[in-house]
Amino acid sequence: MEKKINVGYYIEKAINVLEESLSGVWSGIDTGISWAVENMNDLLLSVPFLVMIIIITALSYYAKAGKKLFKKEGLKNAGGFTIFVILGLLLIYGMGYWNEAIQTTTLVIVSAIIALIIGIPVGILTARNSTADAIIRPILDFMQTMPAFVYLIPAIFFFSVGNTPGVFATVIFSLPPSVRLTSLGIKNVQADVIEAGHAFGANARQILFKIQLPLAMPTILAGVNQVILLALSMVVIASMVGARGLGSVVYQSIQQNNIAMGFESGLGIVVLAIILDRITQSFANRK
Repeated sequence: MEKKINVGYYIEKAINVLEESLSGVWSGIDTGISWAVENMNDLLLSVPFLVMIIIITALSYYAKAGKKLFKKEGLKNAGGFTIFVILGLLLIYGMGYWNEAIQTTTLVIVSAIIALIIGIPVGILTARNSTADAIIRPILDFMQTMPAFVYLIPAIFFFSVGNTPGVFATVIFSLPPSVRLTSLGIKNVQADVIEAGHAFGANARQILFKIQLPLAMPTILAGVNQVILLALSMVVIASMVGARGLGSVVYQSIQQNNIAMGFESGLGIVVLAIILDRITQSFANRK
């Protein structure tokens, strides 16, 4: 009988070492994420439903109408989507899942912000440093091919159950697109534009912030769109480790074999996904 290579044993040992040696770090991350999620959730829930629906509707109209806010073309571009936003939010509220939808949105926002804070600088680094690119690219490949459920295991180990492990796993899962698309956008800036900047005496910092990043912004915003959608999909899965929101309702419906509850909560997730996707996509596609 062939001897089995127990890779999992060594991974478990490494995780144990990390957990013991960096216990203060994990505690600090737990406290910070819990604080951010609770405060943002309380803030969003403190806004009356009608006020919130007006804010989201106005944002969706502005995103789709572009610069033609008060023109016929703007109304034509944004009218259908704006109506969908109103009806979709009213549907979520009418089904009784408004609080859960806000909780899901909070987790998505917090996770996406953390992923972008990490991902965009790393993307800039990989675009400007070939050695960093060669090291980070295989890591991103690994992160994108790893099944989503696997990320829940170290999250539970480091943070037990609750919103924090859900956000932790969501950040890891949604991070790669921000790195890749930021790097791609900067690399695709035409060389003659950069040479012109050098010719006018611009230093490396000015080249980055005044030439490369502005020209790469549509691609970077496309990365933001992908991060938000991946975060939403992972937040639903993260309900298995105690993350709150519509995902926890879906998980509860599976446990109870409640088809109606599962369909309603799933429909709410679809509405949120479409709204977030169309709004962020519109900003990414604006000229």
